[in-house]
Order: sequence, then structure tokens, then C-alpha cells
Amino acid sequence: MGKLLIVGTVAFDAIETPFGKTDKILGGAATYISLAASQFNIKSAIVSVVGDDFPQEHMDLFTNKNINVSSLEVVKGGKSFYWKGKYHNDLNSRDTLVTELNVLADFSPAVPEDFKDADVVMLGNLHPSTQMSVINQMAKRPKLIVLDTMNFWMDNALPELMEVIAHIDVITINDEEARQLTNEYSLVKAAEKIQQLGPKYVVIKKGEHGALLFHKTEVFFAPALPLEEVFDPTGAGDSFAGGFAGYLTETENISFNNLKRAVIHGSNLASFCVERFGTERMKDLQKNEANERLLQFKELTQFDIELQ
Repeated sequence: MGKLLIVGTVAFDAIETPFGKTDKILGGAATYISLAASQFNIKSAIVSVVGDDFPQEHMDLFTNKNINVSSLEVVKGGKSFYWKGKYHNDLNSRDTLVTELNVLADFSPAVPEDFKDADVVMLGNLHPSTQMSVINQMAKRPKLIVLDTMNFWMDNALPELMEVIAHIDVITINDEEARQLTNEYSLVKAAEKIQQLGPKYVVIKKGEHGALLFHKTEVFFAPALPLEEVFDPTGAGDSFAGGFAGYLTETENISFNNLKRAVIHGSNLASFCVERFGTERMKDLQKNEANERLLQFKELTQFDIELQ
């Protein structure tokens, strides 16, 4: 059984969208990644930190999903990372209202001994120095290191981010971030430049407009499933990353053709995430539901054509 090591935030979120708002609920990149990855037959572990304000019921959620939390550090007397945001009417843009790093400010990651030989490492959104520390703790080179990052680190820790990018195999970023990182408007040119920095594969997420996978001169496009309602986009990108990394860990195949399938699995799980506030939908998602929707993705893009 493949091993997936997940690094990222486990946090509290407070979210406001045009459809309602929440008080503090479970959130964080590692949370969404791990819940999505739990749909696959793998061993997974979270490397993160919370305060002792983190409820036992959330810990139980992870363990009930067979997610190893031995390296989810609990700081006595500390407060967990907290983010509050408000989405605009189009749900593609948002304002960050509150960011409290709390215990994350002094976080020093410790990879569990039995995951230092993980097949896949999924580096969720965190300070690049923390991500690099995890790479350096691995006992051997993983089959695949996947990085998710954001424009905040491009603005505030670019040298450290570039070092991490040089050590990874796959980067997942959105179109705006790809353009910022490369100063190229064309996403094809942006992907070419990013591959020159180190990653063999580049995944550019375009939200409701799907995702692009680049490798050398090859390009693959995966649509996003048209949904009647999008309730809350928080965590959709992380759920995509969890589905992508989870599928590759289970199949133990990192060919370009299998990465295409991983992108579809990622898009599939992200489509569930947006249907409810926070992690609500991902907590209860059943395997048969995910499989049924995969067939919808297949129907969306499958066609026959005769060339004269």
C-alpha cells in the first residue's frame, strides 16, 4: 500500500459567501488534502500543528478516515491558525479579513519515522522554508514531490520558494499565480518557464474553467464539472491536490497518462468540496458518489469524430 505524506495547515476558518456565513469551522490546506486523499486505498499522515483549542472530534475525524496524526503537533496553551474571509458575488475573488498565525508562527515540522520513506509527498500551502525542511527530512527521494503554493509566498518569500521549486516534481498553482511567477501572460509560455525552474509537470488550475497539465511539449486539459450550485469555494484547490496526490499514491504510476487521470480525480473531488461550507461535504463523501461523478466527467469530454 502506497504512502502519502501531507504537509500543510490544520486550522479554523470563518467563511462568508453570498449564500451565508459560518463561525469558526474546521479548515486548513492539510485538512482538505487529507480528506480528499482518504478516498483512495493508501496510508497517509499529516505533518502540521494546532493549539490545544483544537477539538477532539476533529482529531477523531482524521483517525476515523485512517489518516495518521502522530505528527500533528498539539501545543499546550496555544491557539490554532485562524483565517477569516469573505467571497465576492462571483466566488472567484475574496477578501481576507483576518489571518492569525498563532502556533504556526513557530512551527518546526517533524516527519514521522514510518513516513520518511513515503512514495509521494504533498506539500500544501505553507512557508517555503517549512516545506524545504520536510524535503530534507526524507530518508530517500520520494517517487513524486508535489508542491502547492500561492501568490503570498511569491510576494514575501520568493528566494525560499524558488529553492523548493527546484527540488519538486509537480507544481499546482492557479493561472494568476503562474503569470505572476513567470511574467508571462500565455499559460503555455508560463508552463515552459516553470518547467525550466525544476518541476517536470505543471498543473495550472483555472477554477470553474478546469485545469491544465503540462509536461515538456505535451498538454492535457481537464474540464470542471458544471454545477448547479457552488456554495463555498474554500478548500477546492486543496481537495484537487488531495485527489491528485491520493490517486497517484494508490496507483504507484507517475507516467504522463496516469497524471492525466490524477487531474480528473482531483477535479472530481474538488467538485464535491464546493457544494457545502468548509469540509462539510468532504467529511461524509462516499466512494460510490465519487465514482458516479467520475462517469459524468467521462461523458463530459468523450466524443467520436470522423476525419475526412
